[in-house]
Amino acid sequence: MATYLAPVEKPRGLLLKAVYFFMRRKFGRVMTPIAVFSARMPPAFLSFYGKVSKLDKKLTLRPETAMLIRERVASINMCLFCMDATRWYASRVSADNISRFDALDDYGTSALFTDAERAALDYATALTREKTVDGDTFARLSQHYSEREICDIVWLVASEHLYNMTNIGLNIGSDGLCELPVRPSYSAT
Repeated sequence: MATYLAPVEKPRGLLLKAVYFFMRRKFGRVMTPIAVFSARMPPAFLSFYGKVSKLDKKLTLRPETAMLIRERVASINMCLFCMDATRWYASRVSADNISRFDALDDYGTSALFTDAERAALDYATALTREKTVDGDTFARLSQHYSEREICDIVWLVASEHLYNMTNIGLNIGSDGLCELPVRPSYSAT
């Protein structure tokens, strides 16, 4: 998949040069969103994206639940880069995460998910697809999560949309960090 804008191979500015250096060192290449989007934007945008990631570390929600929510939103929005990156990260945290990611389309009936996770995924799905959530869905969510955790869930959905729309808008696909399963929601057919 070709991006709409060509990746910037030689960035300007010390911050981007450092980011490129460390990404090449860690991944053997610069991640496409950095080379296509961030390299063209003022440094404050790259700093903002870094702050978004740092905010995730301040969430009170279980990290496993946060990863499931991010992956669910990305798969609904069809952001292949985000699905790839989240899946790659989750696989490094625990091999169990991959089987749960593979079962996300069936989270409502799969024994791999708790009732609390189902409520969070129902909420994230409704907010992503409909841009609204009905009272029953919110009531089920609030049975399992504190007010702070609910705000964490809203943050995850909103910030994942930011990532997704940036990548989708510039036709940024998977960087091949890991193999993505073919699902009906994003298969070629």
